[in-house]
Amino acid sequence: FFYYPDYFLKNPLEIIAIWKGGMSFHGGLIGSVLAGYIYIKKNRQSFLWWADLIVVTAPIGLFFGRIGNFINGELYGKPSNLPWAIIFPEGGPIPRHPVQLYECLLTGLFLFLFMWNLRKKEWPYGTKLAIFLILYGTLRFLFEFLREPAQSFNLFLGWMTMGQFLCLIMIISGILLLYFLRKDFIKKYL
Repeated sequence: FFYYPDYFLKNPLEIIAIWKGGMSFHGGLIGSVLAGYIYIKKNRQSFLWWADLIVVTAPIGLFFGRIGNFINGELYGKPSNLPWAIIFPEGGPIPRHPVQLYECLLTGLFLFLFMWNLRKKEWPYGTKLAIFLILYGTLRFLFEFLREPAQSFNLFLGWMTMGQFLCLIMIISGILLLYFLRKDFIKKYL
């Protein structure tokens, strides 16, 4: 939806046609959060407790998701002359950054190890979620500079991809959550 809003506004049922591909991390995150929030609130459980539990292992999904992107030859990087640059079938004869593998290592492996270590200490509910949003959002924002954007994607301000814009929202949300964790707001509403 985020990358082709005009199409999906004209064809809203296509949003749920997941068998056709085209899914993005950000759309999956928003859908999962909304579904989880509704279920958790209906069952009178703590949304932030569950979110903290889930984000510790979320990088495992990111790891395997990026491996899948690499195997499929999608979401490849910009041209590169580095010795580990790879020629992707859909990317033409030019060697490119294997951005999927960079993301696999940093947003998958590193972020998992970092989040896993956070579980050793008691934190206010929502802290791990906030840290995940900030760290993943920052790493993904930076990797977008190396990724070859699809020609159909519009750039914000002439340089920022939709992925980067959505990552900024994640980062800001994480920072705001950390701020509100100090307040009674969390206990009252989340």
